[in-house]
Amino acid sequence: MRHPRSLIAGAIVLVCTSAAGQAPVPAPQATKIPVSDTYFGTTVVDPYRWMEQNGPGLRAYLTEQGRRTRTTLDALPGRAALEARVRDLLAANESASAVMVRGDTTFFLRTPAGGNAAKLYARRDGAERLLLDPERLPGPREAIAYYLPSDDGARVAVGLAPGGSENATVRVIDVATATMLGDGSDRADFGVTAWSDDGRAFYYVKRQATDAATPANAKYLNVRAYRHVVGDDGTHDAAVFGAGIDPSIPAGPRAYAAVGLSPRASIAVGMLFDGVDRFVTVYVGDKRALARAPGAMTWRRAIVPADKVTDIAIRGTTIYALTAKDAPRFRVVRFDASRSFAQAVDAVPAGARVVEELAAGSDALYVQSREDGRSRITRVAYDGTRSEIPLPLDGTISGLEARDDRPGFVARLDSWTRPARWYAYDPGTRRAHDLQITPPAAIDTSAIVADEVTARADDGTAIPLSIVRRRDLPLDGSHPAILYAYGAYGIPVEAGFAASRMALLERGVTFAYAHVRGGGEYGEAWHLAGKGARKPVAISDYLACAHWLVERGYTAPARLVARSGSAGGIVVSGAFERAPELFAAAIEETPLSDQLRAETSASGPANVPEFGTVTTAAGFAALYATSPLHHVVHGTAYPAVLITAGVNDPRVDAWQAAKFTAALQDATSSAKPVLLRVDFDAGHGLIGSSRRQAVALTTDEFAFALWQTGDPDFQP
Repeated sequence: MRHPRSLIAGAIVLVCTSAAGQAPVPAPQATKIPVSDTYFGTTVVDPYRWMEQNGPGLRAYLTEQGRRTRTTLDALPGRAALEARVRDLLAANESASAVMVRGDTTFFLRTPAGGNAAKLYARRDGAERLLLDPERLPGPREAIAYYLPSDDGARVAVGLAPGGSENATVRVIDVATATMLGDGSDRADFGVTAWSDDGRAFYYVKRQATDAATPANAKYLNVRAYRHVVGDDGTHDAAVFGAGIDPSIPAGPRAYAAVGLSPRASIAVGMLFDGVDRFVTVYVGDKRALARAPGAMTWRRAIVPADKVTDIAIRGTTIYALTAKDAPRFRVVRFDASRSFAQAVDAVPAGARVVEELAAGSDALYVQSREDGRSRITRVAYDGTRSEIPLPLDGTISGLEARDDRPGFVARLDSWTRPARWYAYDPGTRRAHDLQITPPAAIDTSAIVADEVTARADDGTAIPLSIVRRRDLPLDGSHPAILYAYGAYGIPVEAGFAASRMALLERGVTFAYAHVRGGGEYGEAWHLAGKGARKPVAISDYLACAHWLVERGYTAPARLVARSGSAGGIVVSGAFERAPELFAAAIEETPLSDQLRAETSASGPANVPEFGTVTTAAGFAALYATSPLHHVVHGTAYPAVLITAGVNDPRVDAWQAAKFTAALQDATSSAKPVLLRVDFDAGHGLIGSSRRQAVALTTDEFAFALWQTGDPDFQP
């Protein structure tokens, strides 16, 4: 039971020739209508404020910029062949996600080799059935945003969202007949969190109703937990937890509310998150009372934000909590639901590992941790005995699921060089077996290696740096490299396989991943070291990694590409703004670029706990210090830049990318291009995108990188 990631501005890779960097056709000029704001004595002029209206003017600008980018990239000689290679690689590695087991039925999402979207399947006794193919639905393109089966596996609640918008409506599927019922609960962007024991109702998270007069930044206020009874059309769904429901529960308008249940537990939990802040407030109540009269539920507070809890699991009346209190790398504690966190005792004490997640099975508590970039699973029997689970490979665990009505767990495991597989752990045999959700990937990775090294930051801190490359590459600076970083929300950059990456690895391109502060690689202390006013530290960490790659011969400045997106754009933009001579190019997917105006957007208020607010002097100073838009300097020779935008993006508005593009195009003194790639049927990066869209976006980014680093096959 963890935080909603939907609020996060969010969890993105040749010999030089004189043609590299050749400018495309002239860029459309953005109209300048200066607007001045004064923050605590500092006046800031914004010439592109008009873009924030999301009116016809912005759409016309996006259309013209997108057309220019499309013409430019399509003219690269090697692009068509590269697109075919990316498509073949993705087809050779069928992807699966969200594997869940209910009784003797295994549910999962899978994008088949020839498919364009993830489809929902159920498998029982070895026989597999298709439950939902969103490509067959009438109307505009929709994608499965999430799903949750009932405890008995008889029904599945599915969130469907159009065009990458994440604006989901929950529908219900009858598993026996694979038919969609008449249910439809809208504004369910943040998911279904639990089913009732009898399978007749489910609980989901719903945002408030808005209209044309509602300010943009009110969209995600008053987000509450609702109860839906199967068979209803959704108009009678009742709010059961959150702002304005129970006067005794102080839930402000920025709070995100959710209800959690476990099949064999007698308690229900109500959870409140302050926007993107990871530390949850937890209330406890009687599950039977919630089913009988949800509006009259009596809740008792058990965990407060000062307890620094990020995740909980329930077994019976025992609550297990993952906490950073007195444990910068986290620990697991337990206490009876009749008491509170203050009476908690250790279940897994703090140690060298970063503890990341926990899940309660019928046999034991399973605790996921990370050490030296590799995931580990510890089995904590309910008598307190702890043992390590042997894993098939050293890599990253994700999608961990255990339930108190069945033993063991299921999880996904992959690495930088090994494609993902889904495993189920059987405590009886003490082995994890491959669920065979997808066939083995037909991709040979034997020539690829991953190096784990450290770069030294300005203050002497060792910054982990992961390097994925072809084994035979000489370290003489002759090959391109793409350096990625994120550095926000305490989210670590974890080892993971990407089939499309092979398209560049086999051409001699190196992929590097800088684990900068602001992420969660070393726990909460690592997060805080690059958060808010300390965000410049993350930029310095990134630059230290870039210099390390150049000094060790992995690449050279003329062949180095900076890459990130979303909140990671603050780090990467800050890096090429500080040291433009260090990079040949930069690629930024849906970047957060104007931090001073972010609070006016839909996800702005929720992100205040991570970045700060312009309504305080300290908050303004911190935001202004790293806001990429406000550090563009006229007359600077910037590297080539490719910026992407999804018009339906609910996390980072398209005007963020548009403003940054306009400023860079106006300011740069180099002949290198600044391009804005626009998808009018997409959202935040690849969230909710089809495979066709993924192939096109990946190809454009890779082709741009090869063009700007001098690959002779990509010179116009």
